[in-house]
Amino acid sequence: MAVASQGRHGPRNRAALMLSYLAGLRVGEIASLQWGNLVDVDGKVREQLRLSATVTKGGHARVVFMNARLRKEIEQFRTSLSATPAASQPLLITQKRTRFSANTLCQLMRGWYDLAGLDGGSSHSGRRWFITRLAHSGISPKAIMMLAGHRHLSTTQRYIDVNDEMMRAAVEVL
Repeated sequence: MAVASQGRHGPRNRAALMLSYLAGLRVGEIASLQWGNLVDVDGKVREQLRLSATVTKGGHARVVFMNARLRKEIEQFRTSLSATPAASQPLLITQKRTRFSANTLCQLMRGWYDLAGLDGGSSHSGRRWFITRLAHSGISPKAIMMLAGHRHLSTTQRYIDVNDEMMRAAVEVL
C-alpha cells in the first residue's frame, strides 16, 4: 500500500488497491467503474454498487457491498481531486486523462508489487486476500461465493489460501 500510495497518482492508486482488497473486485471491474457507480446524486458514497453483466467476468450482474473503511477511502480519493467528478466520469483515469483498460491497470498493479519487493503479487492478489480473509473470519462459504461473484462454490474454494498458522489455530478451537 505504501508503494502505490506515493507520488502524484497515489490517491488514485490507493483507491484501486482498496477496491480489490476491501470489495474483492476484479481488475476489469475496477477499471470499468464510473463515479456514478460509487456516489449517489447527493454526493454520498454508496454502501453498495451494482456491476452490470457487461463488466463482470461471468456475465452476471451483481451487487458489491462496500464497508465503512472502503467508503472512507473512496471519499478521501474524491477529496484529493481538483474538481468534483461527474457521475459519468471514469473513477480511475490515466496520466493521459483516459479510462484505464483492464490490461493497463493490471500491469500497473503488478508494478506496485514488484516495487514493493513482493514476489508473485498481481492484480488478483487483493481479490484472493478478500476471499481468504472472509473464509478465515468464519463467514459463510455461500456468502463469500456471492460476494466474489462466483457461480460455484468450488471456484471460491480455489481462492482460499491456508498456512501452518491457520491450521494450528483451527485445531486449537477443539
